[in-house]
Amino acid sequence: MKAVLLHSHGGPEVLEYCDFPEPQPGAGQVLVQLEAAALNRLDLWVRAGWPGIKLEYPHIPGADGAGRVAALGAGVTQWQVGDRVVINSNLGCGVCPACLAGQDNLCRDWHLLGETIRGTYAEYVAVPAGNLYPLPADFDAHTAAAAALVYHTAWHSLITRGGLRPGESVLVVGASGGVNTASIQIARLAGAEVYVVGSSPEKLALAEAMGAQHLIDRSKEENWPKALYTLTGKRGVDVVVDNVGTTFPLSFRAAAKGGRILTVGNSGGPKFEIDNRFIFGKHLSLIGSTMGTKADFAAVMDLVLAGKLRVALDQAFPLREAHRAQERLEKGEQLGKITLTIGEG
Repeated sequence: MKAVLLHSHGGPEVLEYCDFPEPQPGAGQVLVQLEAAALNRLDLWVRAGWPGIKLEYPHIPGADGAGRVAALGAGVTQWQVGDRVVINSNLGCGVCPACLAGQDNLCRDWHLLGETIRGTYAEYVAVPAGNLYPLPADFDAHTAAAAALVYHTAWHSLITRGGLRPGESVLVVGASGGVNTASIQIARLAGAEVYVVGSSPEKLALAEAMGAQHLIDRSKEENWPKALYTLTGKRGVDVVVDNVGTTFPLSFRAAAKGGRILTVGNSGGPKFEIDNRFIFGKHLSLIGSTMGTKADFAAVMDLVLAGKLRVALDQAFPLREAHRAQERLEKGEQLGKITLTIGEG
């Protein structure tokens, strides 16, 4: 099969498009012939290398993918060859107490497809049968792949962990990333008032198209918590979605008393200073999460497939040009999700 391989860490130039042996599905696994894959910032971090990551080389990046069932491993009865599917990249062991309790993202042996397990920058990938979700025959594979990880993550953070309620107010810090555009829509669907702070008119226009009702351009409003304070009648917001990390000091100021700060990442870097007085003085809750459960995945993908949540797509690249796709993501040029076209899908 054709695949994009990593033999070492480095820049986009270390991505090699070449032939690689097709994986064989083991017991309980399904072989998926991929039609599309989607990029995530995770792909950049894996390629560049981050502290503690250990890869089996050659490594295949990519967490998100959609396609058709090509072969079944022993014991798989719930799928048939030819079924169209989207992949849930959250890989639990299935037997530990967390997995048996339906909390597979808390698994003691948790893995993420494309991080330490060979992923979806390839024509085929083998995954556990329980990590697939059915797609209608006519549903766009790029849309499904682009939705999977980011909508799963945003749903678990906002709804399952964050407990977002109708009538609450939400600030999303950042206007165009995958998790953030998903968060905007999920928050609106949940009945919340949505504020967004973004870095450019183009990115804010995308946020507005996704459903944001109040926009703050930080290129013009450096002190954006003050601008938000004015917009909210000097109250602040109930929930702040901050996946940048280095903006936490500003997010603490933007939150109302008793507010929640939700985070699933640190695109601005993992280390920064915070003023703890804001946390205890304003009774703030800081809530982190990674990915979500299988129940979360089913709930949010049902809404995507029903058209109640819309995925913003940026540009699709052929699999052989994965390096160009990553360059675009790394430069922050995208408005929506970047995807890869695989095979004839």
